Amino acid sequence: MRADIQGLEITVGELKHLSGGGPDRLYRPASATKFAHEALKTVGLIVLVLISCWLLVAIFPRAYLVWLALHLAAIVGLIFEDAWKIWCSQNKHLVNLFDDVDRYNGIIKAIEINDKIEDAGNAEVKIGDRSKVIQALQLIRDDLVRALKTERILRENKKFVATNSELFANNLRTLNALQISDRATEQGRLLNEALQLAVGVQAEMKKLQSKADGG
Repeated sequence: MRADIQGLEITVGELKHLSGGGPDRLYRPASATKFAHEALKTVGLIVLVLISCWLLVAIFPRAYLVWLALHLAAIVGLIFEDAWKIWCSQNKHLVNLFDDVDRYNGIIKAIEINDKIEDAGNAEVKIGDRSKVIQALQLIRDDLVRALKTERILRENKKFVATNSELFANNLRTLNALQISDRATEQGRLLNEALQLAVGVQAEMKKLQSKADGG
């Protein structure tokens, strides 16, 4: 990975730190079908836990209370985890932001692969005006980080004070000011994708602001 894109990716660890929970804490897509599928998986695991409990009690009957307590705790943990994921998955703002992060990281990965192809001797795939593309991605990264922090504040503080509206500032105007000569080029395509992603982040920020003003 070239130096100019190192550190641009939003890692899972950073995502967990910013949002208070990683993507693995959500069901995506958040649909009834997905919930039902995951519930069936949990039921299957609970059946296996019960079988394990029955076998251990049969083999070590004197410690049956210990086995019952341990397996009951495991079952409660499985049910709680599913319930928590379903509850978090209903937070459309957080789900949308995680989707935006995936798209953003996808652009970074596309640039990395393109660089490898260029380094392999294919000079024609070189990204021109590269600095503008990187600048656009850095601005989007800043907005995504701000949006994730803001969403967490709203989620953890129901009585969020509307006077903190400066948290909703974004750099979309700066992004739109970044112009390149030929939109048909690879750098144009990447910058266009970045701008579309920025528009999506801005829309999500407006929803968060409306939520803060109304709450």
